[in-house]
Amino acid sequence: MDEVFRAINDPSRRLLLDALFERDGQTLGELCAYLPEMTRFGVMNHLAVLEEGGLVTTLKRGRAKYHYLNPVPIRQIHDRWISRYAGLQVGAIAGLKTRLENGDHKLEIPAHVYKTYIRGAVEDVWDAIVNPDKTVQYYFGTRVQSDWEVGSPLEYFYPDGSKVADGHIVAIDPPKRLEHTFRALWDDELKAEGPMREVLSLTEHDGMVELMVEMYNLDPSSKRFSDFTQGNPYIYAGLKSLVETGSALPPLTP
Repeated sequence: MDEVFRAINDPSRRLLLDALFERDGQTLGELCAYLPEMTRFGVMNHLAVLEEGGLVTTLKRGRAKYHYLNPVPIRQIHDRWISRYAGLQVGAIAGLKTRLENGDHKLEIPAHVYKTYIRGAVEDVWDAIVNPDKTVQYYFGTRVQSDWEVGSPLEYFYPDGSKVADGHIVAIDPPKRLEHTFRALWDDELKAEGPMREVLSLTEHDGMVELMVEMYNLDPSSKRFSDFTQGNPYIYAGLKSLVETGSALPPLTP
């Protein structure tokens, strides 16, 4: 946590985080506009500190480097010190990834990216994603159902059998990558907004697993964007807790 507290202990860096909260995926040049009295090199140094603290995620495409807010460290601070005194506050999440579409290279920018690190084996993290006995413990009490083949349905059910979400498998490469669509059914407005697309990527790093969750087809002004970007940090924090400790987080309270 030392790097996190160091990162936020500066008004200029907090301003940059606010700027990314308002609009994710900004370049260095765009972020410099928020600190007009500071040199480009100075802004670059502040962003480097934020990245070292895990508060900012970056991805480079061509000559441009895009910066996105990552709420994981703030969530960890919240869970350790703040949650007993205040309600849940979760920031925005975002990211960038190039995909190959229709035979040519096309740059596609997701609405949000969530990144966290989980101590354990990649197979254990994958099992927590696809095993209904695991998802029921952290995915808002729902059990996932699929045969995990490309084109197959992907559904989530409450214990009473009611379906709360559906979609289909777009691509899968166990235990490294899962791409699927997701349509919320628990709310009429969310259902009417249609499905979004989610990509989960798992990478091993020295006894840890980097889990990156990319979300596409989300309008920033939509209810889906607000609900999903607030709900996902809780879901994947619960997954992390389950893999690392054997138990998920307690249920959210209003």
